[in-house]
Amino acid sequence: MQTRRHFAKLAFGGVLGGSALLALSSWTRWLWAATRKVLAAGTDRKSLIHEDPAKLDATNLEITPLEEFETMGPTNRVVDPADWRLEITGQVGQALSFSYAQLTALPSIERNVLLICPGVFANHGRWKGISLQNILQQANFDRTASRVAFEEKGGKSASYPIADVLSGKVFLAYQVNGLPLPRKHGFPLRVVAEDYYGAEWVKYVSRVRVDKG
Repeated sequence: MQTRRHFAKLAFGGVLGGSALLALSSWTRWLWAATRKVLAAGTDRKSLIHEDPAKLDATNLEITPLEEFETMGPTNRVVDPADWRLEITGQVGQALSFSYAQLTALPSIERNVLLICPGVFANHGRWKGISLQNILQQANFDRTASRVAFEEKGGKSASYPIADVLSGKVFLAYQVNGLPLPRKHGFPLRVVAEDYYGAEWVKYVSRVRVDKG
């Protein structure tokens, strides 16, 4: 069986168009889901802290109340949304900049995604934010690019396969459980990355960079 890496290479090598890529992404998502451990309703979240999120189907898992959310990494960044911008840079034909108001006015994506910080906690949240597919197309991203990096100004960054970003598996959230993202969880914008450990869910994102690899 061919891997997702191989399919992504085909897709971004020009063999597949945009609509075919999304169809392929849905098919591979279904294939991977079929091999996952299905979590029953009522599963104790503490029992998941040593699990790999990529091997779990959390569809039946209850949403974690926001007051029970745990967090790691920086929690005290203070960002004024009036001055903040999200910059789109790297291998793009046109660099872009968005204000918080502009981003929250864009069509949104909202999904339940499990966040696991290995050995520490597991949060299952209802995350709402933006998919980057249209934004990257607007920036005329390089179709030979293979990675997208998300950066916290003056802090950490994480890089993901571009196929995961374009499919919406990795997106940027400005709300959780129906509420604006709290400061300690990364306001105004944080990464939500299905199947990835929490250490890669960058908070306080201010830049998205398209890379060739």
